[in-house]
Amino acid sequence: MKKKYIIGVDGGSQSSKVIIFDLEGNIVCEGKQNLRPMSLPAPGVVEHPDDDLWDSIVAASRLAMSSFSGNPEDIIGIGLCTIRFCRVLLKEDGTLASPAMSWMDERVSRPYEHINPSVKYVTTTSGYITHRLTGNFHDTAANYQGQWPINTDTWQWSEDPEVIKKMNIPREMLFHLKMPGTILGHMSEKAAQITGLPASIPVVATANDKAVEALGAGSLAENTALISLGTYIASMVHGHENPKDTMQFWTNFAAIPNHYLYESYGIRRGMWTVSWFKNLLGDDIALKAEALSITEEEYLNQEAQKVPAGSDGLMTVLDWLAPVHEPFKKGLMIGFDARHSGAHIYRSILEAIALTMKDRADAMCAELSIELDHIIVSGGGSNSSLFMQIFADVFGVPASRNIVNGSASLGSAICAAVAVGAYDSYQTATEKMVKIRDTFQPNKTNTDFYKRINDEVYKHITAYTDEILKKSYPIFR
Repeated sequence: MKKKYIIGVDGGSQSSKVIIFDLEGNIVCEGKQNLRPMSLPAPGVVEHPDDDLWDSIVAASRLAMSSFSGNPEDIIGIGLCTIRFCRVLLKEDGTLASPAMSWMDERVSRPYEHINPSVKYVTTTSGYITHRLTGNFHDTAANYQGQWPINTDTWQWSEDPEVIKKMNIPREMLFHLKMPGTILGHMSEKAAQITGLPASIPVVATANDKAVEALGAGSLAENTALISLGTYIASMVHGHENPKDTMQFWTNFAAIPNHYLYESYGIRRGMWTVSWFKNLLGDDIALKAEALSITEEEYLNQEAQKVPAGSDGLMTVLDWLAPVHEPFKKGLMIGFDARHSGAHIYRSILEAIALTMKDRADAMCAELSIELDHIIVSGGGSNSSLFMQIFADVFGVPASRNIVNGSASLGSAICAAVAVGAYDSYQTATEKMVKIRDTFQPNKTNTDFYKRINDEVYKHITAYTDEILKKSYPIFR
């Protein structure tokens, strides 16, 4: 029997990745293209320049196919996952009417305003890329959260006139919705020529990027949380109900039809802060890492490993991107003394991510009346064994990372594998395709110490600093 392959597309906030998997979830080859810096033409406006989302997928696709040694005819499907909470305005022919709005753009948090007469369709990034690949005006239902006239119970467009009026998007401007794990269309000859991907293969609906990542991480048990380390960091657990008016989490569509993903409040510019600090060190860290023949990240982790839990009292508050309703918030580092080095700062940032997510995951779990017994950590940050141990110690439960840690691409492949009949269920597909790399057990001494830091100090910092920042905001904004 010939070996078959699935393509998983992960169009993220910082890069587009196109990965070809076999049906056991092993990476056969991959292509990656970094996105260009965001365009910031006016306050509150954050756009992907030109046609960067599509161009980056084209480049990544060509890289993946150039290193694929198998027969393209044995590629049986492609799962498509792109960034959530974006808004894309299209002309009648499906081309961009204006640059795609990032999830950080203030306009996406408000109802649509029809001010450009050339706009025929209002869609998501996944809807736009689906059209580029297939020519169809189809999109996954599971990428519509926020300012959209969606009925989250039925996974279809709302028929309530008040909802439609509030969101200001008439039905004729919206794409046709498809459920995750169903076929959106087939790769057009034109798209195949541009991307190098095989023509006529099924293009499969997945969901929003966090839901696809949760599926690809294999975190299906309701007492297992996924900690997703990305530009936006969140913790998530799966469930079957669609609770409304929740206080400590919000309910998202899962990548499994008629299932939901409960998502805690997260950290904006989360792993971006790690990159920010690395760039701040500049050539110094690059030269030291080069002298040891290791990466800059490995060097930072080696140095931070020497720093004790708690970073000798240095604490970081990760408000590097203030929410719209609290514009005064700023990032903080508090507790400096003469002991502190760059390694302390780095470890303090890692600890801040873990402590913040512990507090937000705990609040979500308390409202859901569940208790976590395991966490899975995904994203590039999970490559750090130090970071994984900090997560295990802070959460006080085993922390696992998978062989494929950029799990959105694998989640896309799982959706495609189910859609084309390679597996009969999501459960079977995840069991066959998701593989744990290793698991870190909590150190009880560190767990107790982190709990004391958090309960007595860390979670209370902003109650005091916010008042100062409110006063400084009018001066420095």
